[in-house]
Amino acid sequence: MLMAVGMSVAGAGTHLYQCLAKDAAALRYIGPTVLKTFGLLVVSFFCGPYIILQMGWRQEAGGTITISSALLSAFIAFGWSFITGLLVVGTYLAIVM
Repeated sequence: MLMAVGMSVAGAGTHLYQCLAKDAAALRYIGPTVLKTFGLLVVSFFCGPYIILQMGWRQEAGGTITISSALLSAFIAFGWSFITGLLVVGTYLAIVM
């Protein structure tokens, strides 16, 4: 359940960021101002699992997908989404209870 919550938050956050910022979401931490830098860190942390999963499905030259990059990105993304889901559900339970 925690991985599902984490991946859902990552996917929704990625699409929301791309819609509002009119910029592609990526794992980056360098911005023009300090506030933008911290914003990019937060986006990279919460949207990271979805971004990593998408990076693993990119096509190589010739239109093929390598199984090793797809499996590695899935392993990293779902492990990361567990942590994100744990933070989101933990925060929700702390507020509600």
